[in-house]
Amino acid sequence: MTHFKRSLKNAVETLQAASVHEAVLLQVADALEQTFLAGQKLLICGNGGSASDAAHIACEFVCRFVSDRRPYPALALNIDAGLLTAISNDYAYQDAFARQVKAFGQKGDLLIVISTSGKSRNLLDAIEEARRVGVKTVALLGRQGGFTKGAADLEIIVEGTETARIQETQKFLLHVLCELLEERLPKE
Repeated sequence: MTHFKRSLKNAVETLQAASVHEAVLLQVADALEQTFLAGQKLLICGNGGSASDAAHIACEFVCRFVSDRRPYPALALNIDAGLLTAISNDYAYQDAFARQVKAFGQKGDLLIVISTSGKSRNLLDAIEEARRVGVKTVALLGRQGGFTKGAADLEIIVEGTETARIQETQKFLLHVLCELLEERLPKE
């Protein structure tokens, strides 16, 4: 089997295995819909490639995904390099997201953390801070969920052994979430 066909086979298998997450994804959509309709915001974060995915999804809600519609408040906590480096320098990188959740999070907001491994202490700390300030939490994790498994109000664990395939499937799930919200939320 060629490398391409092996990668394609693994991608298809990982995507097909994600079908078990439909019910939880609908719960996440419900929670995010309630958040936006209540005038609250989405906070979203991750590290590395997951940081890029967080920024991408925040853009989809503030701008648009497919349809022209009003913007919905979504903030990727990993975007501001000055803020991230200041917190990392003055405190620790482990505090990079929790400190922002404490600063920006309000009761009724929703935090989504994204990790392909579930082993990012700064994401777990963000979930713990969110709980303290009354922010609902969703963890989109990979592999077996790592030490973040069980920490969030809702979680989806994309099982697999290849980071790229996990990340592709997580992005698919996030895109489906965008599609669901665009169907449900007011356009004006």
